Amino acid sequence: MIAPPPGYRDFAGPLRVVSIGGGTGLSTLLAGLKEYARQGLVDICAIVTVTDDGGSSGRLRRDFDILPPGDIRNCMVALSEHEALLSQLFQYRFDSGRGLKGHSFGNLFLTALTHVTGDFPRAVRVSSEVLAIYGRIYPSTNQNVGLRAVMQDGSIVEGETKISRSRKRIQRLELTQGRVKPLRDALDAIAGADLITMGPGSLYTSVIPNLLVHGIGNSIRKSKAAKAYFTNLMWQPWETMSYSAADHVEAIHQHGGKGTIERVILNTTPLAAAQRRLYAAGKVYPVELDTPRIAEMGLEVVGRPLLAKGSKVRHDPAAIARIAMELAAESRARRSKS
Repeated sequence: MIAPPPGYRDFAGPLRVVSIGGGTGLSTLLAGLKEYARQGLVDICAIVTVTDDGGSSGRLRRDFDILPPGDIRNCMVALSEHEALLSQLFQYRFDSGRGLKGHSFGNLFLTALTHVTGDFPRAVRVSSEVLAIYGRIYPSTNQNVGLRAVMQDGSIVEGETKISRSRKRIQRLELTQGRVKPLRDALDAIAGADLITMGPGSLYTSVIPNLLVHGIGNSIRKSKAAKAYFTNLMWQPWETMSYSAADHVEAIHQHGGKGTIERVILNTTPLAAAQRRLYAAGKVYPVELDTPRIAEMGLEVVGRPLLAKGSKVRHDPAAIARIAMELAAESRARRSKS
């Protein structure tokens, strides 16, 4: 049993946490929060980016004109029981077979279910029921959207995969379809949250694309919830090379507006020498923790030991989930007094 967060009281129902992002970063946080959801302490809602155009997701998107299922699938598995056979099945990836090689079963399942139900969000709901996940998962939009980056030299790069591989510095992001409608369920979840989190995860291809969907940034700013950004541990080649923690925050403010973040969560555990050498070989270094600059923005900095054990630099799911629960409990207590 995991102990409730400090200050947790017998609130009217579980704490409500809305986590926004995509990729492995979001899945890491969800896996940690799941342990609290098992005890009924938290109601989890994940709002997931749908701009992926690479790998299995990209192929299915082009062949079947559906939203990319990969990040959604990873969130489902993170919120399901790891021991469950269905969870392993959803992550199974075919390593041979004409047309099948490289595809995961979960992606194919979501694709087929989208055509059966006629609606991607409904397919996600049904798949979540099959996996008996702890929580709810919503794509940020039901429109098949693409991503465009305007680089500092004025050039334009289209497509998430090309953007993440470009060696030019990103000036701003746009959705190729212009004004894109959000999912109503996603907006409702934001409005009722105790805590809204962004990150960890790819800044420009996992976190910010959600903020470009019309109404999501505004809903976050208007929400009475606590708002926290989990800063990445390392630069991401080539997406955020040389970015400090404050640079990440400024990019989120640029695309989502000021008021999107209240607290910035930073790791205080030093990297081992072997870890530094491993990443330095690829010219990747830890994100600089320029806390005075963040404080000048009027934001609160929360520093905690967040590093997972192992040779690779990763967030510890239990550590980041613990902070999320503390912030959600603090937010609920504050709101209950007002």
